[in-house]
Amino acid sequence: MSCAALERAGARRAMAKAADPKADFDAVIGFSAIRVGVRVREERIAEIRLLPPQGALVAPRNALAERAARQLERYRDDPAARFELPLLIEGTPFQRRVWDALCAIRSGRTLTYGDLARQVEGEARAVGQACGDNRLPLVIPCHRAVAADGLGGFAHSSGGFPLEAKRWLLLHEMRPERFELTP
Repeated sequence: MSCAALERAGARRAMAKAADPKADFDAVIGFSAIRVGVRVREERIAEIRLLPPQGALVAPRNALAERAARQLERYRDDPAARFELPLLIEGTPFQRRVWDALCAIRSGRTLTYGDLARQVEGEARAVGQACGDNRLPLVIPCHRAVAADGLGGFAHSSGGFPLEAKRWLLLHEMRPERFELTP
């Protein structure tokens, strides 16, 4: 097959995926304001994607997707719930440091990109990029990283559905009895 034919085939697959983004999820779980898609690869969770709420649900297609769905439902019911899943984490050493630091932020709390940058000895903008590259949101809670002057971005977006999803997740995790402001 020629290079041009391979490019056309790849473009057709990408267009088909864009037309039906849930087509290759191993499960899609419903929350009140979002859907959560799960992809499994190599017997590990390879991706968790936040989807608009009007999307269709997909019953788990394998045992690991079922396990992930149950844990996501537990998080939906109790935002302090912890995840115990085998994860396929692909990233640079810097990204992994950022993601480890994100996992240390408790539910209902946030840190600024600058605070995280100081922890991992990096720059705030690079921390934001690492957050945007996270393919396992909720399990690696990148929504808990915020800008010094507001919400910040989410999933490499500064508006639209991704930011609404971040706002919803932060409100979902906020419990009045645990709320505290940090200067």
